[in-house]
Amino acid sequence: MWFTFLMLGLVYGFFVWLVLQYSPIMLILVGGMVLFQFAMSDKMVLASMRAKVVTPEQAPKLHGMIEKLSAAAGIPKPKVAISDMPIPNAFATGRSQKHAAVAVTTGLMNMLSDDELEGVLAHEISHIRSKDVVVMTYASFFLIVAATLSTWLMFSAMFGGMGRSRNNNSGSIIMVVLLATFVVRIVGGMLVAALSRYREYSADRGAAILTRRPMHLASALERISGSMTRLPQEDLRRAESMNAFFIMPAVGAGLASLFSTHPSMNRRVERLREMDRDLAFM
Repeated sequence: MWFTFLMLGLVYGFFVWLVLQYSPIMLILVGGMVLFQFAMSDKMVLASMRAKVVTPEQAPKLHGMIEKLSAAAGIPKPKVAISDMPIPNAFATGRSQKHAAVAVTTGLMNMLSDDELEGVLAHEISHIRSKDVVVMTYASFFLIVAATLSTWLMFSAMFGGMGRSRNNNSGSIIMVVLLATFVVRIVGGMLVAALSRYREYSADRGAAILTRRPMHLASALERISGSMTRLPQEDLRRAESMNAFFIMPAVGAGLASLFSTHPSMNRRVERLREMDRDLAFM
């Protein structure tokens, strides 16, 4: 993870220098946009998945599990939400431990046993405890800047350029910066995806420590993964944009693993089995 952070720092350091040469104002504008998204992240994510916050009276078992796990993790109890979706999945969101929420789908609650559900919730609580949402927001910041800047530059090139368009070298400058934004998006995207995969391993480990029963989470992962092929493709496509938040991607990684936000289910289960063996000797 530290190596990934170092590589991200090098890529982003170059990108900041380049943006400052061409359009410092763009960094400020997009920075403001990202800060707004960060402040509203929990509400935006819950709304995008049609997840509704529920009271202890509406979901007593779910609240009881999350309260127990939060106390064991030493964090404030997050809000509890349920999304009425057939896809069995769960996610955590929020800009801090005090402004966090854990959401589960009805598909997940109907599929898993209580022990398996507790393992999944422990995974999400571990994400909140380690402030993964904050880490991934900061790690992704310049990817958003690069995407916005590349769009702006393409329009600038199409309509005769902006800012420096009157200079003879403006076309060359725009092309150089545009190429650099594509490189940053590709390389930075791979590094952020790698960081996300490490965070999933970390949350799995955190869940194993919280519950002392890693195989319950392993069993849940296997059941969730096995159910994906039986779900309607329309439902899977609708949830695809939330893959980075889910405990298990709603669709396959396709091109593959370099841009996948999650490790393979088999690798995660194997690591949980190793932790189970280690805990047996403790």
